[in-house]
Amino acid sequence: MNKLYPSAAAALAGLVHDGQLIAVGGFGLCGIPEALIDALKDTGAKNLTAISNNAGVDGFGLGKLLETRQIKKMISSYVGENKEFERQYLAGELELEFTPQGTLAEKLRAGGAGIPAFFTRTGVGTLVAEGKELREFDGHTYVMERSLSPELSLVKAQVADKSGNLRFNLTARNFNPAVAMAGKVCVVEVEQVVEVGELAPDDIHLPGIYVHRIVHNPTPEKRIEKRTTRPA
Repeated sequence: MNKLYPSAAAALAGLVHDGQLIAVGGFGLCGIPEALIDALKDTGAKNLTAISNNAGVDGFGLGKLLETRQIKKMISSYVGENKEFERQYLAGELELEFTPQGTLAEKLRAGGAGIPAFFTRTGVGTLVAEGKELREFDGHTYVMERSLSPELSLVKAQVADKSGNLRFNLTARNFNPAVAMAGKVCVVEVEQVVEVGELAPDDIHLPGIYVHRIVHNPTPEKRIEKRTTRPA
């Protein structure tokens, strides 16, 4: 089975539609699938619900989809660094399901593992727990969280072989493996494609069974979110 597609647009062909639940890997601007986000924007799909740790920045990453009003709801754990996100939310134009970061990671992992829900102490007694089932275990109160199973996952990796086995680059791994596992269909953007067998088994961070389509983007922008320097 050929998983390699000639462009990001081709890799998304037939997969995107209005009102879709999607998940996007990355943390800030680290490890985000830049080309796939641009291709998703170009589809013109509307009323998307996007699962992502955050929503990029103004004019980059998922921030591009906010500017075009293609996202109606974000399921996120961090909403800073994006003025348009803030403006839309405060104006009541954007829905937000605010989720603690560890809970968001576990909701994706559980979705990929076929676990429909789990209990956690995080969020008990806060707005996060409102409307959710509470249960006592060993003298402590836990809140039940439903897992996430997006229709489409967009992921960034450093290297893929042609079977879709992936290797991530250091902290750019972040949410990407969990996002890949959770999605019913997973499309991956990679900087390098190698032949099957070139990746040593112990170097594979995510097996290709979770990957359906691959697009090669050898020169991503890799924008720095905040450049911090000190005097020479």
